[in-house]
Amino acid sequence: MTGPLRSRAGAGEKATPLADQPRGISNTALHVTGIALTFVAVGMALTTIVEWRSTNVDTAAMAISTTICGGLGLALWRGTQAGSVRTRAIFAAVGWTWLIVTLVGATPYLLAGTFGTGGEDFIEQLVNSIFESASGFSCTGSTALNDFETPGRGLMLYRQATQWYGGMGIVVLAVTILPFLGVGGLDLITAEAPGEAGDRLTPRVSETARNLWVIYVWFTVAVTAALFAVPGPSFYDSIAHALTTTSTGGFSPYGASIGHYDSVVVELVVIAGMLYGGANFALHWRAARGEYGAYRRDPEFRAYLWMVAIAVLLVVGVLILDSPYSVGTALRTGAFNVISLATSTGFGNATGSGSAGDFVTWAPAAQMVLLFLLVAGGSTGSTSGGIKVMRVQVLFSHTIRSIRRTQQPRAVLTVKHGTTAVREDIVSRMAGFFLLYALLILTGVVVLTGLGGDFDASVGGTIGSLGNMGPSLGEAGPTASFSTAFSQPARLVLALLMLVGRLEIFPMLLMFAAPYRVVSDRLTR
Repeated sequence: MTGPLRSRAGAGEKATPLADQPRGISNTALHVTGIALTFVAVGMALTTIVEWRSTNVDTAAMAISTTICGGLGLALWRGTQAGSVRTRAIFAAVGWTWLIVTLVGATPYLLAGTFGTGGEDFIEQLVNSIFESASGFSCTGSTALNDFETPGRGLMLYRQATQWYGGMGIVVLAVTILPFLGVGGLDLITAEAPGEAGDRLTPRVSETARNLWVIYVWFTVAVTAALFAVPGPSFYDSIAHALTTTSTGGFSPYGASIGHYDSVVVELVVIAGMLYGGANFALHWRAARGEYGAYRRDPEFRAYLWMVAIAVLLVVGVLILDSPYSVGTALRTGAFNVISLATSTGFGNATGSGSAGDFVTWAPAAQMVLLFLLVAGGSTGSTSGGIKVMRVQVLFSHTIRSIRRTQQPRAVLTVKHGTTAVREDIVSRMAGFFLLYALLILTGVVVLTGLGGDFDASVGGTIGSLGNMGPSLGEAGPTASFSTAFSQPARLVLALLMLVGRLEIFPMLLMFAAPYRVVSDRLTR
């Protein structure tokens, strides 16, 4: 996650000649992957200490995983150097980094037997471990866990931390200490981040990344303090849920998620955190510097708040009219779940299957509102998933222009975002993105149903995974486990969709095109 940033270096940014860099294999993808794995290993090590000092049931598995992750990370980091900064190399670096980190990040679950408590075979454990890791680093929030009591507290905190890493973006984390990439550094951030174009916070790549991380860390601290200050969550719970609130990820160490506390006050704190995380972090940085009017001036932020408010009113109205719930219960469950899905967090406040917060039991009209939110998502430059509010605004403006052109074929009409005219090439890219997004949803539904999935669950699971939402409709609801709702091959498909959605499609698709182009170029020489 970053703010939508330009992909060109500023005047104050210089690329260090490759000759001055450490010797090693020249490969940007491996170099960035090594840095990312090293940082993930630090998180593994810290949560291993927590495991050792608390439940101490998965300490060995986590220590071995830390060694593997850290050793591989350091070997790649120190044994390679940044090479090509061409576009295809940048996309390859981003895509391969996320894929490798996801696979290596699955080792704690696999070695600890997290998914083997019921006698499952190795393949089942491997698939579930990869699924859980992909859901974590992509901030999706879907889970294959059925047993939340057996895993150690340190391992469950590591599970929470994977979403915290993925929220701001492990590539952005790498760029924080990688200033010698020069122009390529900002391209890496842009390739990893959502959004089309926008403002840079500072002239230097590393400073931009650090500023975003400063906001992110202080946001995490604030949510931790707020949760610990209210009745219910322990200090451990506060940290665990702060990690996944700030990242809008939605993992919880409890099967009932936020419904575990059955507390309105806890839900209000989480709602505030989700709304903040679903907004553009570039706006948060400007507000931290005293530019409070940045929120009011931003057309996407205003649309984001209006979208959430209208969705809450619609869902609450439907629940009052078509359910046995009281007005207070309808307002509480409706507001929490709308905001949870609008920000792609995926927390639930259902206290059990069929309870008021279990939105798969709601009236179809309320579920249609939720389905729209699953697709739309939060703001560009936020930790949220979905196609983003800005794209919805621009595509809506484009639709209005198309209708007006039928009445005024010779008129010069522009697509606007707020009061700013949007360039035609950006409109075309957004339209292409939306079309590709729709095709991926269609393909995912066809594949999942072909693998034996229920149609409603396949639709909900595909949209939820591609939009990094987590719980969805049908059998993939907030009280369900994906290990029972989908087959092994289907879970791997969903894990891939999570990563594709997290990187906004293009980096993950172009990472496979990069090796093909290299081979093709060599064959045509």
